Amino acid sequence: MPPEERMKDDVRLQKLPPMRYFWWGLLSTILASLAWLRLSSVPQFTTTTTSSSSSIVLPPSVHDDHNSNTLQLKHIFHHGVGSEQYMIHKRLDITPQYLAKHRAYFTSLNENLQIESIEESDWPTIHHGKNPFQIKLPFKHQQNKARRLKERNTPGFIDSYLEYARSVNGDAKILGRINLEWVDDDVSIPNITDRDTVVSLATIASNAYVRFPKNDDEKKKSDWIDVGGWDPDEDNHDVNFGWDYDGLRGHVFVSDDNKTVVIGIKGTSGAGLPGGGSDETQRNDKTNDNLLFSCCCARVGYLWTTVCDCYEKTYTCNQECLEKELRRKDRYYEAALDIYKNVTKLYPPETTEIWVTGHSLGGALASLLGRTYGLPAVAVEAPGEMLASRRLHLPSPPGLPKHLEHIWHIGNTADPIYMGVCNGASSSCSLAGYAMETACHTGYQCVYDVVTDKGWRVNLLNHRIHTVIDDIILTYNETAKCVEQAPCRDCFNWRFV
Repeated sequence: MPPEERMKDDVRLQKLPPMRYFWWGLLSTILASLAWLRLSSVPQFTTTTTSSSSSIVLPPSVHDDHNSNTLQLKHIFHHGVGSEQYMIHKRLDITPQYLAKHRAYFTSLNENLQIESIEESDWPTIHHGKNPFQIKLPFKHQQNKARRLKERNTPGFIDSYLEYARSVNGDAKILGRINLEWVDDDVSIPNITDRDTVVSLATIASNAYVRFPKNDDEKKKSDWIDVGGWDPDEDNHDVNFGWDYDGLRGHVFVSDDNKTVVIGIKGTSGAGLPGGGSDETQRNDKTNDNLLFSCCCARVGYLWTTVCDCYEKTYTCNQECLEKELRRKDRYYEAALDIYKNVTKLYPPETTEIWVTGHSLGGALASLLGRTYGLPAVAVEAPGEMLASRRLHLPSPPGLPKHLEHIWHIGNTADPIYMGVCNGASSSCSLAGYAMETACHTGYQCVYDVVTDKGWRVNLLNHRIHTVIDDIILTYNETAKCVEQAPCRDCFNWRFV
């Protein structure tokens, strides 16, 4: 604008009456306020600076789905096993008061998990810095049908059926005369094609390995609630000393709306098998591993100590003896049934969707529990449990279409335990005292072929839950395709009488 024109404008502004200034200022203020209100109604994204660059942090896409939610740890169940502890069943509620009481412990736990996860706790790297007792895990679900026993939750029904099935040696003709009533229920199942959901379920399996505060006896007694049939002996009040070192543990996660409950069953602990966690329950873990996944009581050779007395002679085993051993009250399968029953007292199955998951031994137990009660089950790197399922004579609906079976096994081709090749005199499992002789799974197999895709070699370290989450599931753009188990038979060279 020429200088002369600017001077004319200045003169005109100077001649404006004072009231005009007032209305002009008020109008400007109103327009500015409207603009600010419009901007404030738009979602604001936060820019964060990382060590390498800046990026926009968008809301997780999983929360955009109306079928998505989050899960958080609410309870821990511990069921004793063994001849001295099997009647002990306790529950720990993860309340705000409990978390506040042990705040110092959890602060230390977070720091230790970041340092020691690979070496000891096996807590996934993706969750470093997150408290395992407060972490929120996203998941997606979808609706489907499930064919299961109508009376499955009637008290005593499942126990009576399993006992009768064992008494008739699982004879299909005799069991067929019972005329079990099956129903097709509308159920919510995990979306196995969603990577976040698979990671969350695997994390719940990993969470079951994490240690909880137990610095002294007083804390144990004040935090844990008795939920089983065990009554303390007044004359021997220390009978429960060490109860938490022998047994099966179930970590119960609950969704925000209390409509979905996921039970994470603890897997194998102990030296020799890199599953995760400490050696808290090592002795009974090994006993139940060898009972569930060996051909005959871990009778591998003359130098082996068997876990039951069912071996008769070379490659000959007493079938009835094996079945009795699996159903003993102090074994893990029975403990898993009791944990489920006590969870349903808090979350009735009529109004709650209950899923089960676990890693290794915990995954196999999750599958067996899922098949018993018709629950969706996701097992991570579990040994073959088909043989145990048959020995237990678990109920199976006649003519069950595969799309109504909701048991998934997540595995990888470089894990010798999942693939069923961790056996033989020189194998790592055998050297550690484990007879892992089964390879056949039930349900769907969702296998990551890391041997072909990544050039990995078969190694026992690839069985770790930390490796599965951080180095396998999260490195693939899609989840593994789930297919039916190919025709498979374990212990084909054994004779069961």
